Amino acid sequence: MRPGAVAAVALAAALVGGLVSLLIGDRTGLVDGATQTVVVSGDGAFSIDRRVPDSDARPLVGNGFHPAAIYRSRSAGVLTVYSYFDQRPPSEHAAQGSGFVVSKRGEILTSAHVVTTAGSGDDDPEGATRVFVAFSDGDRVPAKLVGWDLYDDVAVLRVDPRAHAIEPVPLGDSSRALVGEPVAAMGSPFGNENSLAVGIVSATHRSIESLTSQYTVADAIQTDAPITHGNSGGPLFDARGRVIGINAQIRSDSGQAEGVGFAIPINAGKRTLQQLVRNGRVRYAYVGVNAEDLTPTIARRFDYSVERGAVVACVVPKSPGADAGLRGGSEKQELNGFEFRYGGDVVVQIGNTKLQDADDLVRVVSESLFPGQVVDFTIVRGGRRLVLPVRLGERPKQPTPQC
Repeated sequence: MRPGAVAAVALAAALVGGLVSLLIGDRTGLVDGATQTVVVSGDGAFSIDRRVPDSDARPLVGNGFHPAAIYRSRSAGVLTVYSYFDQRPPSEHAAQGSGFVVSKRGEILTSAHVVTTAGSGDDDPEGATRVFVAFSDGDRVPAKLVGWDLYDDVAVLRVDPRAHAIEPVPLGDSSRALVGEPVAAMGSPFGNENSLAVGIVSATHRSIESLTSQYTVADAIQTDAPITHGNSGGPLFDARGRVIGINAQIRSDSGQAEGVGFAIPINAGKRTLQQLVRNGRVRYAYVGVNAEDLTPTIARRFDYSVERGAVVACVVPKSPGADAGLRGGSEKQELNGFEFRYGGDVVVQIGNTKLQDADDLVRVVSESLFPGQVVDFTIVRGGRRLVLPVRLGERPKQPTPQC
């Protein structure tokens, strides 16, 4: 990963991850923020292909956890990524991370901060001028940088399948990851190629700060499998050898591997991959609200008629949420050690998906919906249940003042 003082944080995955925030404003994609999607190829038309990339790889048989079998079956598809930034100062000239092959066409997933200058304070991140990938046999070939998505810290590379034999790995379903299940992280920590570390899923649905944007990742997978320098971009496998996450960062006071590790959920990686390959860009839906968790204690204190949901704290003027008639809270009051803005609409369902909290609102909008869609928001206002159609916008690239 990128060397240098700033890069030591991003590349070593030592950046302190974000605490779960009740306010889901500009860091979530529901209001404006600084996430940028770089268009490297494509004609500008937008569509989404929900098929999993074509791969001959299949899940491993059996129900046990056998790290040696995972390594033996998957290591050929795990790569070391070398990026060179010829335009940067010597101390920031090169980066090293990991990646993995996901299709017979030679497409590779990795972390955006491995192959771009994102995370180093650049307002307009640049891609690496040269990228190479090394296979498990030590052979190194050039790779094309297809594009990147700063919101989820994911990038797509492509190698010519004729340049080297490729062995894609199967992609799993991160929404089915369970706390306590065993996992295996593969990559090249400190440049030590094809290394294996094991652990468990420590938590799911974590909200963490992205290394490459001002937004949070709502569905990160927390793991105690060591993730350190050079691991970023590598796969996190489940017991059957399916990728459920992209190793991204570690929360650590020292910057070493004894902290809490996080992986970007592979479902987010699939979304980015499909859009970049098909359209050359990634688009995220935008509502334009800040929301807070509604809990039973809050509901009793402020006399809400429901106990769970996402309370709209404020609405960005002239946003899709404002156009649809969503209303924010009017007064702030402290309750049990934190400030709560009450009186706003409670979003309890989007489309057919019920919401338990503010993170659910983020999750549905950013992961399941697209700009231009009209979706029904079921809200509770003054004890009455209403349905408001919301025409979703596209997340702005530049930040605007908070609502």
